[in-house]
Amino acid sequence: MDIKEILFKLADISGVSGNEDRASELAMEYLKKYSSDVKIKNRNVIANIGERSNDKPHVLLDAHIDQIGMICTYITDDGFIKVGNVGGLDRRLLMAQRVIIHGKRDITGIIVSTPPHLVSSDEKKASKVPEIEDICIDTGYTKAELEEIVSLGDSITFATECKELIGGRVTGKSLDDRCGVVAILCALEQLQGEELPCSLSVVFSAQEEVGERGAKIAAYEINPDIAIAVDVSFAYTADDIEYKCGKMGEGAMIGISPSLSRIISEKLIETAKMYNIPYQIEVMSGLTSTNADQFSVTRCGVKACTVSIPLKYMHTPVEVMQISDIENTARLIAEFIRRCS
Repeated sequence: MDIKEILFKLADISGVSGNEDRASELAMEYLKKYSSDVKIKNRNVIANIGERSNDKPHVLLDAHIDQIGMICTYITDDGFIKVGNVGGLDRRLLMAQRVIIHGKRDITGIIVSTPPHLVSSDEKKASKVPEIEDICIDTGYTKAELEEIVSLGDSITFATECKELIGGRVTGKSLDDRCGVVAILCALEQLQGEELPCSLSVVFSAQEEVGERGAKIAAYEINPDIAIAVDVSFAYTADDIEYKCGKMGEGAMIGISPSLSRIISEKLIETAKMYNIPYQIEVMSGLTSTNADQFSVTRCGVKACTVSIPLKYMHTPVEVMQISDIENTARLIAEFIRRCS
């Protein structure tokens, strides 16, 4: 499979939390190659692979399909769109960004910014991160024209497309967590046609960015024995604390945390060592801020772990990651499943 091509298609399509339909439908089409039992239920994309049995474990592989964005809250008399944030936007980067408003049809807008020539010295000294209430979008339309296209509650995304960088790296607006989706698809490609020691469910979950809501309801229905949340985590940049971050190109980050199953963490580490798969350790002192937090307390509890892909500039229009980390994450998942008995 062409990992980069699938990643670009998934990351470029819109899917803000609560409005994931376009991304979910595309992901479902990819999943149909590996399962005849695929559906969208309660906004989650769910696929079941293999026959469940009390004699073997049932494993849930998860990556969230939603992305951060904004939501239209008001249209001013002057024709500007006011917004609220959906998920953890980095507001430092919003000014002068080009965005797409997903109304009755998609239209382009620009987040308003004051030219530096018109900002007084006092205002420059007092400059601060704008509050979301300060943000407004200029589309060029009048209020009356906008109201024919845009409704309150419509979602808004950054108008950036995935691009290839040097060294096997790529950049895009929603690699979090479309790269996790691709890693699971790649693992399924490696496992296709094999008789596995476990049965599988795959969930591309909705609404992770607004409280891991999709994961909670999906895991309750599926009731797995083991759950792996494939997400992203922080890759090292020059202004970070090195030991708190992963490094791009050095493989998946296997989670260790009081809220995770140490048994599954150790099995993942053992698998990586056995098959010479590059990996890193990600130590978290409490909750993980991923869907694994929901899995571990579903019903009577699920053995949950995180497998995270290093990502730079998270929750911005220019997230960066390395393709080889997707490949090695997929290898780790596939070999773990083959040994999961």
